[in-house]
Amino acid sequence: MLLPGGTSLSSLWQVHEPPADFGDAELSGALRMHWNLIAASARHLPVGFGGFHWRVTDDGGRLWFATASALGGDDDFADLTAAMSAASALADLGLDFVVAPVRSASGQSAVRVRPGYALTLYRYADGTPGHWGDALGHADRETVVRMLAALHRIPVALCTPPVRSMALPGADVLQAALRERDTRWDGGPFSEPARTVVSGHADGLQGALGSFTQLAAQVAAGAAPVITHGEPHAGNLVRQGTRFLLVDWDTVGLALPERDLWWVLSPSGDEARLYASLTGRHVSPTAVDLFRLRWDLDDICLILAELRAPHLRNRDTEVAFAGLADAVRRVAAQPRHSGA
Repeated sequence: MLLPGGTSLSSLWQVHEPPADFGDAELSGALRMHWNLIAASARHLPVGFGGFHWRVTDDGGRLWFATASALGGDDDFADLTAAMSAASALADLGLDFVVAPVRSASGQSAVRVRPGYALTLYRYADGTPGHWGDALGHADRETVVRMLAALHRIPVALCTPPVRSMALPGADVLQAALRERDTRWDGGPFSEPARTVVSGHADGLQGALGSFTQLAAQVAAGAAPVITHGEPHAGNLVRQGTRFLLVDWDTVGLALPERDLWWVLSPSGDEARLYASLTGRHVSPTAVDLFRLRWDLDDICLILAELRAPHLRNRDTEVAFAGLADAVRRVAAQPRHSGA
């Protein structure tokens, strides 16, 4: 699922379970209809976040990667289509690290296959996939910085991805949870445990929302936006020898460069200096703080929405609750910004 502002279900909501209402037979039919691809086999992969993924082998033995993205409505599909079209355009412009979708027979980068789902298809990327939480060494961070600099240098006029607002799209969810923390939550087995977590860190969460507002105000009049990936973390990197491929472009969009850069900056400052030498743009520490805080707040808002709503106990909700608790503790412990 993609939320407004290019926010995907991220580290705290990994999709382990296949969808109950979109099976292998429906996937095979959609691939045949829209890509003229005959699937000899399809295996659901419990990887990635915010979508359902399959490794597909066609009748010629070639490997493909298919993703079904859950849609909340027409706006979600329009956003996904714009993002996938932008990824295709970036690959066409020569960015060889962009893993872009294969266009359908009708030329679409994403296809609405039924109410509630859109399908994208990729050639299977050979290489060693990274994992969420993997630490990147100095050389790898430098490689990613060079990739991001190349992406950020692409003229905006040559690619028209969605505009990614700095606003926190789920802020109302967190604010409601804080207001209602003294009232029982009855959505499912993790609703009350989630309320306990929020109640125990209410002051820290209120402070984090205030810090986010202050940081956003400070960077609102900053540098011009660039084309960003949004989530260039280790889990979206596929290693091929000394280079990387970058996958999961559903969050591509126009934003400040720090939306990408905070993932790869180290305390040494080496990566920031390299980026400045490649692009002529200096990294804003305030914007880095903003996007780092936004990531955790996004996750908290997303998972609170899920765990306050009707849900079951399964592997996904167990992982989500554990991640929620970690993110809340992390955000509540961060120093607050004065707004000066």
